Amino acid sequence: MKIKRLICKISGLTLALASLAVSASQVNTIKDNKAAEKLYIEHCQSCHGVGRLGAMGPALFPENLSRLRKNKAVKVIKNGRPATQMPAFDKTLNQTEIASLIDYIYTPAKELPKWTLADIKATNIQHFEQSKLPNKPQFDADLMNLFIVVELGDHSATLLNGDTFEPITRFKTRFALHGGPKYSPDGRFVYFASRDGWISKYDIYNMKIVSEVRAGINTRNLAVSSDGKYAIVGNYLPHNVVILDTKDLSPIEMIETKSSEGVSSRVSAVYNAPPRHSFIVALKDVKEVWEIPYSDKGGVDVYKGWAHDYRKDGGEGKVENWKSEDRFPVRRIQTQDYLDDFFFDPEYINLIGTARNSHNGQVINFDTKKKVATIELTGMPHLGSGITWDYQGKEVFASPNIKEGKITVIEMENWQVIKEIKTDGPGFFMRSHNKSPYAWADVFFGPNKEKVHIIKKDTLEIVKTIAPAPGKTAAHVEFTKDGKYVLLSIWDNDGAVIVYDANTLEEVKRIPMKKPSGKYNVYNKINYERGTSH
Repeated sequence: MKIKRLICKISGLTLALASLAVSASQVNTIKDNKAAEKLYIEHCQSCHGVGRLGAMGPALFPENLSRLRKNKAVKVIKNGRPATQMPAFDKTLNQTEIASLIDYIYTPAKELPKWTLADIKATNIQHFEQSKLPNKPQFDADLMNLFIVVELGDHSATLLNGDTFEPITRFKTRFALHGGPKYSPDGRFVYFASRDGWISKYDIYNMKIVSEVRAGINTRNLAVSSDGKYAIVGNYLPHNVVILDTKDLSPIEMIETKSSEGVSSRVSAVYNAPPRHSFIVALKDVKEVWEIPYSDKGGVDVYKGWAHDYRKDGGEGKVENWKSEDRFPVRRIQTQDYLDDFFFDPEYINLIGTARNSHNGQVINFDTKKKVATIELTGMPHLGSGITWDYQGKEVFASPNIKEGKITVIEMENWQVIKEIKTDGPGFFMRSHNKSPYAWADVFFGPNKEKVHIIKKDTLEIVKTIAPAPGKTAAHVEFTKDGKYVLLSIWDNDGAVIVYDANTLEEVKRIPMKKPSGKYNVYNKINYERGTSH
């Protein structure tokens, strides 16, 4: 009996000690979590948002980091990431602190935030009643030669006269705009997307933000349909696309971005494909690209009207008529690899895409839904900033590279690399104009960030290199509608937009601005000019 009592006491003591050990472990875990959270707030929150929800940078949850393993995440924190605003922290944080941060961001949230259609509707703001605003511009200028200049320094934008190069007005925007503003087909309205999901509609004629809505928690970009009726918003969080009515930015539909196997994915980007009357959706975490027709003419084998479906009979040849019930049907295109960057040929028949860590590009034909070519592309080409022009009777495509100092020129008939133009470092943007003999390419990354190369399109040779602001990043060119002048940004809080004569390559004027990034000409954008981004 005494032995039994003794065993019970020992067992009880063991349980108590175990309980104390667990409690101590829990206390240490809580301390570690708090320390990691403090590090996050100090070093990460300004870019990645309160509670890891995303802002200028993406949301940081395991669900959003499925393609980034922990060992690679360590390298990203240490060394930064090319083609992003992510700096290197190897001299700021020690190994233990980095490991602590990694554990923190890979810890699932107690409850991943949701953003429903009802949530979106509740944020819809009508600042002005559109019908009561004048239908004529309240200023005198060529409406097709206006620029919107995004100024990141204080989250503002400038409406710039492209003839006089004088600002017409300057206005505040939402925090951390991303993806470039998009114009309505007539050029009257411009739509902005911010990293934290806010979509703003700006009436250029009246110089007023007229409508806003929060379409997501962490947003990549938006696109506007060619008929001007719809806008599509691509989100990192939640994993979806949202389609808005452009009249008032009220939400029409939310489509979860899941693969055919049900795997959820972030959205890399959304695009308008004018000849196809469709939106193109690039998915980050699954090997698919989507085409979503927005009109009865949209797509090739997904129709919003009556069509023939050969699948109804089990493949025996019987034809049945059917009508798609979905307002925005999804046409899935399988890819051989993840696609992180995109370019489209001018007819929007072929998509050229690359994975971030691949040495090959895929050319995918939208009509056949198949890969038709492989392009040998080393480094990290930035296809989204590529441009096309005619060279020796054939159309070529040229892309800067954000990892290596080169520009790759590809013949689009056989998809072969015909030249690699050596540059003074990795670049981010490349621009031209159909009426200009030159293409301009920056050296955005590395010690030569102040330089910009000017390439003769008929020789594929660099003919001039400029450095307009020593020590400051010079990047992103946009032409006036007639191609006679070039506007270049100095990406600095004490920055400027510099105007050049596009033929003599001489400086014409400097317009002081606060870290101007992109400049977007109305005519070039609404006409999908070959030398600019779409």
